[in-house]
Amino acid sequence: MSDRIRCTCRRCTIRSLMGPAVVITIGLLFLLDQLRGGDFSFRNTYPIILIVIGAVSLASALASAEGHNSGSVPPNAPGSTPTAPPSQLPGQGQRQ
Repeated sequence: MSDRIRCTCRRCTIRSLMGPAVVITIGLLFLLDQLRGGDFSFRNTYPIILIVIGAVSLASALASAEGHNSGSVPPNAPGSTPTAPPSQLPGQGQRQ
């Protein structure tokens, strides 16, 4: 199992809907093509996929990133290397 932290902020949640939204859109376009007999051929309706991608991207850009977890490994996970806080690193922030 992966040690990766799954982010549950609104921005990441909306961004994770990109793949399913595109797959559903493509499926609906092919279904309409089959039902309507060529009126909705894929070459005429492919811009709808671009609109769906743009809408999901816009929604994720406008969503709040409050509570975003960007780390891939929890700080105290087994196998992670402990790091000192930035203020305690040698040579930084110390007056001589």
